[in-house]
Amino acid sequence: MKPISRRGFLKVTMTSGGALAVGFTLPGCSTFKTGFDEKEQSWTPNAWLQVDRQGAVQFTLDRVEMGQGTYTGLTTLAAEELDVDPETIDVVFAPVADPYKNPLYKLQITGGSTSMRSSWLQIREAGAGARALLVAAAARVWQVDPSNCMTRDGIVSDSNGQRSLSYGQLVELAAKEKLPDPLPLKDPADFRYIGHFKHRLDAHAKVTGTAVYGIDSELPDLTYASLLRPPMVGGKIGSVDDSAARAMSGVIDIVQTRHGVAVVAEKYWQAYKARQALKVSWNQEDAVLKSTADVFAEYAKAADKDAGSTKRDDGDYDEARQDADRQLEVTYEQPFLAHATMEPMNCTARLTEGGMEIWAPTQAPDLGRIAAARDTGLSPDDVTVHTTFIGGGFGRRLSQDYIGEAAAICWQVKRPVKLVWSREDDMQHDVYRPAMLHRLRATLKKGELTGWDHQITGPDLMDWYARDAAPAQYPWTPKFMWGALARIGILGEGLIAPVDTSAYEGAVEYPYAVPNVVVRHTKADAGIPVSYWRSVGHSHNAFAVETFMDEVAHALEKDPYEFRAHLLRKDPRRLAVLQKAADMAGWGKPLPKGHAQGIAVHRSFETYVAEVVEASIEFGEVKLHKVFCAVDCGRAVNPDIVRMQMESGIIFGLTAALYGEIDFKDGVVQQSNFQNYRMLRMDTAPRIEVAIIESEADPTGVGEPGVPPSLPALGNALFQLTGKRQRRLPFKLEV
Repeated sequence: MKPISRRGFLKVTMTSGGALAVGFTLPGCSTFKTGFDEKEQSWTPNAWLQVDRQGAVQFTLDRVEMGQGTYTGLTTLAAEELDVDPETIDVVFAPVADPYKNPLYKLQITGGSTSMRSSWLQIREAGAGARALLVAAAARVWQVDPSNCMTRDGIVSDSNGQRSLSYGQLVELAAKEKLPDPLPLKDPADFRYIGHFKHRLDAHAKVTGTAVYGIDSELPDLTYASLLRPPMVGGKIGSVDDSAARAMSGVIDIVQTRHGVAVVAEKYWQAYKARQALKVSWNQEDAVLKSTADVFAEYAKAADKDAGSTKRDDGDYDEARQDADRQLEVTYEQPFLAHATMEPMNCTARLTEGGMEIWAPTQAPDLGRIAAARDTGLSPDDVTVHTTFIGGGFGRRLSQDYIGEAAAICWQVKRPVKLVWSREDDMQHDVYRPAMLHRLRATLKKGELTGWDHQITGPDLMDWYARDAAPAQYPWTPKFMWGALARIGILGEGLIAPVDTSAYEGAVEYPYAVPNVVVRHTKADAGIPVSYWRSVGHSHNAFAVETFMDEVAHALEKDPYEFRAHLLRKDPRRLAVLQKAADMAGWGKPLPKGHAQGIAVHRSFETYVAEVVEASIEFGEVKLHKVFCAVDCGRAVNPDIVRMQMESGIIFGLTAALYGEIDFKDGVVQQSNFQNYRMLRMDTAPRIEVAIIESEADPTGVGEPGVPPSLPALGNALFQLTGKRQRRLPFKLEV
């Protein structure tokens, strides 16, 4: 180890404003890069971490924050390994760049409850690498081995505690060091923040209103747009009479795009009011003029005609059927659902010299570039997307239609434009959770469940999503090839797009010890735009599977909890959460008069969750009393955020169970706002208790797994109360 002189040390630590930036690339990207810029006195900005001469730490968050806790959770990983307090770190949102792609999707996507799973090692290594370089620099100054140095709160000290240097003093020297191999990650026994830090780093900004959401974006000379879209799916503009609208106060321009007719005005309300004055006839030649009943009739016909592609086939179900004492056969239906995010869709766009800047609350900024380029004369490289805080995503902001709309309007009016969807726009022009049809059959013999057959009928989400996702993986491809890429993504599963398991995930992993199991998917698409919805296929498959498990238990005259526990005896993690939730709820003990409990367990996004819902019926309405939830998500990086996300998922799921339904009539959505697409409110919400199973396994997802068990658990409780099975969502009480 070559020592550094005192004169040399003083020179580099006192005469420059250098910064240390450390980045680790993802699989498929180039190797680890460093590059100290002498002119800028900083490292090449392809990193997660930056430390300046004053010791201030900046962390680049490559997964968007939409309430699920990435802002805190991922920063905590970096802080732990860098050995600084998370609350001292400045967090900035990542630009669109290859190093920030989600390694599970090869796109810069926040979704699928993958943020912590995909970043657990990667971000820790970024922090550990930075700390190792700083320690190596200090060791060189003191001419000692790095093992004789320690770190604490942004300070490197020698083993005797007699000498110390701040990170800020060491940044330029650290830039000249080489990373050790392997990187010295902390022993979990030494964690100070992982598993212990219980604050939210974004709480103060959100409470004080200083957090900037997409809808808060402001620019000089900003105009506002309101877009009138065809009321029916697939409709197009026929004729437009905009004379009255153009005469209204504040109106700047009215333009037509492939999305609809946009009014651009000085203020949003002016644009919205002028939009109401437009007289537009719609061409319905290519419209999807279906009602919800038509959709389910198509599904049933498809299921009758096509048994579906087999996704799992254990044992011999036909033999079990022939040998059975008894058979059960049940059908379940789930409707289209809106995402209903609290912050409606919005996007701000501004033309620049040779390009466009976008400010948007998006879960997929690289797909946002594709959407903007598609609706303009620009290439994706010409589009810069700035991500913001997001007021709820739930998968809705994985689709980029609102960015394409704003870009198209800005491209025509040549002025900065903020497009804001009204709540009615958001409800009636969503990309919905698909309606699904489930047919389940079970064979019973001598008091045991011997066979399980599950046919799932509905669309593949990738058929709708590949349009922007495939080009985003190859943004350098000419636009005329984007359609071909999308088709390859749809037809050649595993080539460009991943294999689409969205229809049957959570069903094909049927966990119970039953010897004969068949799971099939019959593809049926009604032509209504669909996309990812919080917990995706797990949301409808868990309802079907766990409700039918209750039906089987009832048919066999067995306790629903004990029946499940017996069949999960070889699945210890799932059994543990089931037992914990039952213990928390006092399963089997007397309840208040008129109360009943339902139970369900499900694994999604590698996280195990069991829930017991306690409910009653008062004045003909369902009253929710308590929900007991046990979760095994591996190591809980921030236990409070885990609890928050379980609570959030439960509320989300119970809302869907009681109220959620998007109904089509002649191709037009009948719901318009929260008066007819209800939310679970504070006065009707249950008390929720969450127990986190201690684990040393790597962290798994928590943003979505609380949703799936909540629906069947409530439905199963209602059966105990009424003797009637809830086989269609939302639940309806028979009067």
